Amino acid sequence: MSVNVRTMNCRPEDVFAVLADGWVFPTWVVGASRMRSVDDAWPAVGSVLHHSFGVWPAVIDDTTTVLEWDPPRRMVIQPSGWPVGEARVTVEAKPRGDGCVVRIAETAVKGPGSWIPGPLLDIPLHWRNVETLRRLAFIAEGRSD
Repeated sequence: MSVNVRTMNCRPEDVFAVLADGWVFPTWVVGASRMRSVDDAWPAVGSVLHHSFGVWPAVIDDTTTVLEWDPPRRMVIQPSGWPVGEARVTVEAKPRGDGCVVRIAETAVKGPGSWIPGPLLDIPLHWRNVETLRRLAFIAEGRSD
C-alpha cells in the first residue's frame, strides 16, 4: 500500500468540497484525462464517476465508485480501469492549526496491478500521489475562504 501525506493551508471542509465535485476529478487525479459523466448522487456511497485515463490515442474508459463518504474526514473510492485492474483509494483529512493534514492511501485490489509485489507497486503510486496531493492542495487552498 502506498501512503502519502501533505499539509494543506485550508480546512478539511475545503478538501472535501473538491472531492464532492466530481467534474474536477481529472484536475487533481494524476492520469485521469477527461470526465464523461458524474452520477447525480455523487459522492453518495455507491455513486459512480465515469472518466477516462491515459493520453490520446491510448485512452481507457474508467469508472470510480464511492465505497465510503464521511466528510470532512474520510472518503474511500474504487477506481476500475480494465485491463489494468482496480484499486482502493482512501483520502483522509484532519485539522492541524489553521490548515489540515491530508493522507492518501492506495492499493491495487483486483487484476494485473494486484499481482505486482507491493514494494514495487508503491514506487509509481507514491510518485503519482505526491503530485495528486499537490494538485488537490492547489484547488482546495484556492477555493478556501
